[in-house]
Amino acid sequence: MRDLRKMAGGSGKGIRFSRLYSFSCLKSKFRDEHSQIGGKGYSRVVYCNDPDNPEQLQLRYRSNYVSTTKYTAFNFFPKSLFEQFRRVANIYFLAVACVSFSPLAPYSATSILAPLVVVIGVTMAKEALEDWRRMKQDIEANNRKVKVYDRSNTFQDTRWKNLRVGNLVKVYKDEYFPADLLLISSSYEDGICYVETTNLDGETNLKVKHALDVTSSLRDDDYYKKFKAIIKCEDPNEDLYSFIGTMWYDGLQHPLSLQQILVRDSKLRNTEYVYGAVVFTGHDTKVMQNAIDPPSKRSKIERKMDKIVYILFSLLVSVSFMGSFFFGITTKNDIHDGKVQRWYLQPEHTTVFYDPKRAALAAFFHFLTGLMLYGYLIPISLYVSIEMVKVLQGIFINQDQDMYYEETDNLAHARTSNLNEELGQVDTILSDKTGTLTCNSMDFVKCSIAGTAYGLGVTEVERALAKRKVDAKHNITNSSSNIQMSTDDVTDLGKSIKGFNFKDDRIMNGGWVNEPHADVIQKFFRVLALCHTAIPEVNQETGEIDYEAESPDEAAFVIAARELGFEFFERTQSSISLHELDYGKGRKTDRSYELLHVLEFSSARKRMSVIVKNAENQLLLLSKGADSAMFERLSRKAKDFEAKTREHIKRYAEAGLRTLVVAYRELSEDEFRSWEEEFLDAKASVNADRGALVDAATDKIERDLILLGATAVEDKLQNGVPQCIEKLANAGIKIWVITGDKMETAINIGYACGLLREDMKQIVITLDSPEISDLEKQGDENEATKASSESITEQIRKGKSQLCSGGSSTTFGLIIDGKSLSFALSSNLEGAFLDLAVHCASVICCRSTPKQKALVTRLVKKGTGKTTLAIGDGANDVGMLQEADIGVGISGVEGMQAAMSSDFTVAQFCFLERLLLVHGHWCYRRISMMICYFFYKNIAFGFTLFWFEARASFSGQPAYNDWYMSFYNVFFTSLPVIALGVFDQDVSARLCLKHPQLYEEGVHDILFSWPRILGWMLNGIISSMIIFFFTTNSILHQAFRRDGSVVDFEVLGVLMYTCVVWTVNCQMALSINYFTWIQHFFIWGSIAFWYIFLVIYGSLSPVVSTTAFRVLVEACAPSPFYWLATLLVVVSTLLPYILYRTLQVEFNPMIHDRIQRSGMGGSGNESPGDLSIQHSGKMGSVKDKSRYRDSLLVKQ
Repeated sequence: MRDLRKMAGGSGKGIRFSRLYSFSCLKSKFRDEHSQIGGKGYSRVVYCNDPDNPEQLQLRYRSNYVSTTKYTAFNFFPKSLFEQFRRVANIYFLAVACVSFSPLAPYSATSILAPLVVVIGVTMAKEALEDWRRMKQDIEANNRKVKVYDRSNTFQDTRWKNLRVGNLVKVYKDEYFPADLLLISSSYEDGICYVETTNLDGETNLKVKHALDVTSSLRDDDYYKKFKAIIKCEDPNEDLYSFIGTMWYDGLQHPLSLQQILVRDSKLRNTEYVYGAVVFTGHDTKVMQNAIDPPSKRSKIERKMDKIVYILFSLLVSVSFMGSFFFGITTKNDIHDGKVQRWYLQPEHTTVFYDPKRAALAAFFHFLTGLMLYGYLIPISLYVSIEMVKVLQGIFINQDQDMYYEETDNLAHARTSNLNEELGQVDTILSDKTGTLTCNSMDFVKCSIAGTAYGLGVTEVERALAKRKVDAKHNITNSSSNIQMSTDDVTDLGKSIKGFNFKDDRIMNGGWVNEPHADVIQKFFRVLALCHTAIPEVNQETGEIDYEAESPDEAAFVIAARELGFEFFERTQSSISLHELDYGKGRKTDRSYELLHVLEFSSARKRMSVIVKNAENQLLLLSKGADSAMFERLSRKAKDFEAKTREHIKRYAEAGLRTLVVAYRELSEDEFRSWEEEFLDAKASVNADRGALVDAATDKIERDLILLGATAVEDKLQNGVPQCIEKLANAGIKIWVITGDKMETAINIGYACGLLREDMKQIVITLDSPEISDLEKQGDENEATKASSESITEQIRKGKSQLCSGGSSTTFGLIIDGKSLSFALSSNLEGAFLDLAVHCASVICCRSTPKQKALVTRLVKKGTGKTTLAIGDGANDVGMLQEADIGVGISGVEGMQAAMSSDFTVAQFCFLERLLLVHGHWCYRRISMMICYFFYKNIAFGFTLFWFEARASFSGQPAYNDWYMSFYNVFFTSLPVIALGVFDQDVSARLCLKHPQLYEEGVHDILFSWPRILGWMLNGIISSMIIFFFTTNSILHQAFRRDGSVVDFEVLGVLMYTCVVWTVNCQMALSINYFTWIQHFFIWGSIAFWYIFLVIYGSLSPVVSTTAFRVLVEACAPSPFYWLATLLVVVSTLLPYILYRTLQVEFNPMIHDRIQRSGMGGSGNESPGDLSIQHSGKMGSVKDKSRYRDSLLVKQ
């Protein structure tokens, strides 16, 4: 925003907003409520310009040093280790590592400690790196410099971290505020300044702050030599939008509000400098009080993975018990009837671990040995591998250029990588409407004044309605004036004006002066030009006036007033000036209105008012607000146009427009003075009821209003929304829209975006009935509540009856209003409501509050047990986003609150299609395959140890060298599975979008279902059996070397291990659908590294290499049998899987199998619907629960 002193008119006056924002800054009388200061919650005392005051030093306020790191140099190792050993698998491996120092260990302690240290070390290094980045940001922030008033009576540079409560600071233009400051004065005479809060709430609109009148004149350094003041205020809290306190200065007490507070990390803009006193420092500042971690969310796959680890633990214990049981029997039989059976073991001279006389104790010790030996059933590198993969997947999401929105220069962003795979399992999407489905860029298109509808053109919703109701050959007519013209055509008739898409010659270009109710029209647009908090700004290049407004709606109203002859061009401390068209004189004149109070808009009040005095000394209350809040405040004698206005509002709502009612009233001087005293007393209150007192005062003055008319603005759908919703519906995803709009508006927006269709039957639940209204008017609250609850219960029952009688080919849409929703969410009705809702194709909740959005999301999440995704763009959507399994924020016009509270962010709703159908499907498939493969390869390896031990009389002897086993999960099999998790694609992105039915594999969790998980485990057991028995039987009576010697223990271990490494890596090659050079490098490189390792390790001293000493170079490599046996065993091991996949693809293919064949020209002409129908057997039991999905797929 440019310097407002250079606005139209060339006024040299300063714009003083101390009256404009009258909610918080007018002089006040102080009453008993101020005794709250010093009490609980209001105990902070700040001695301005006296930080060394003994009384303040006793309070021990925090320093301004800020740390956002998770760890410190002192607690990093203990805290990080605690985080690592919260995982059950890591605790197990730690216990095994400790026991490995005892004689019970089947291998050396070093060989088990090394991989544990590597895995935990990698994870800790990742944590340290992330924390180091945070620490660098903290160091930068803490060492920024600011001017601080010191004992030498000058402002000197001081680091932020050295600031103390009570310090006076001087902040210059474009600098950030180092702490929460009380604004004392600024470079402007009236003490205002402009603040950018992008870092706090993402909003780019500049906020106006202003100092108290008593300090605004302190605009020079010399004034602060004798400046002393005492601030008493609220304790540190997280509320960014309120502040209560008082300041003692020059023997007087002055009320403080948020308008005097400059919050840390906001930036000074368009103001040369400000002086401020430090009130809150460091972690006491409001921005740091808000710096809490979002709710911890874990994906369903991750939770199921924990169960699988428990299963593997159970398997580990079972196998160990089985081995110890047979070991105990065999050991006991070593001495039978005094005879030694296995004389070569010398059982009569053995230790307790093999003592036949204490076989039970020996079996117990063997059980402990087995727990260590079979520990390779638990994949030690699983967690760290998944973390790495998810981080890389998040990077790919962040860099996807197909989700780049040029207009805002935004890419999609994965704010957390924990939920990547959840994106592929979404069952229900709960969406906000305004700013999410629509652009939140308002155009003034229609209005109703004095009972007459103005504005031509057809909205997007009206075109959708016309397409629904009449034949496409018929012309679309305007719903209110029957003039055939689209809103796009209107724009084309003249210069395009942002926020103004209105055309009606009856009132444009001064034509309104000839209308029957010209005086009402004049008052109507005068209200629009005056009732706002917008700030005018002159475009230096064009000379035109633009407006900085708090919302797109407000900007549209001011622009509309300007275009129709009421141009707001200047604002001063206590006045607003307009260029008005005087219909009596027939020319434009400048009129100035004294601005007395602004009663600001809030979601609870649903209205905004200003009190002004015109040139004729008339006191006027000008008001605009929601019809639900305004009609009840109309004077009984001034309802001439109410019926017509209500009718027009209903039409506008049906056309998808957002409406506001415009009204006014004249105030007498006595009435105004009496009310103002009460209002100022309420504002001066510092107790907890302050807001209620202020609302009560404003409610008293906003009565007996005279109706002028209603406005209608259009919030157009974002590009691609209907197509995106259609794709998501075809993917089997249910979509709920939860909005605060009227039911008619929401329904017609539903038709426009394709959420509702002509062939869909509507189930409407509402309390808008004469019976309920009569009970409410009678004031019998209990009776009205009882009747409302009974009505909702009956409507839900009838809705279920409609579902039962609808037939399998009928789909339903459920529409419910906010009042009904409050009853439907009660404990006795929520189950029935959810049961009705989940069997409907679409659900629209109207007139919903932010709390209801969160409650509905929680109900769907917990009631269905399936993955929910919430998407929104405003602060009122934060609860919904945090409650859902996945929260997606849109960086929209309403700021960044939703985006900052979300798990993923996108710039437009239509990008949700690619985020889910492409990245979601890929991530789900990759993570599922990765985890299944991890368990497969560990079971295949671990069970070869079991079979060998069984062959060796359960002696506890491992089949492999210690370091073979240690490096199995770390080097020889880990990288290929990571490459699978990052790069694999069953089908291309284009085919994912072309065949949305593919997404149903994730919705129904086909790729990570228990049958599939157990199938992979069974595959591992079968592979281990083939490897062991084929290997041992093939070499049993065969000469291995040229000298005729047979295979010894060392060679057998190398041969089996080679077969395991080849098998699991070739199994990976068979499972991958999309090869890149990285996959080839990792798969074949892992196999090659096994041979390289064997050569290097075997060349070391026998003391180090033990059984691996020169075993490859001298024994295995020269033998053709070694290579032939490896080939035959690996091929034999892979054959069962190859046979299974061949039969599956041929006779019972999955959806992705059919799409792959179709993409390669295998079947060529399959439609998306065919793909899903032919696969219905795979998901039949699940899909039978939803007629919507079945009927939808049949219609493809």
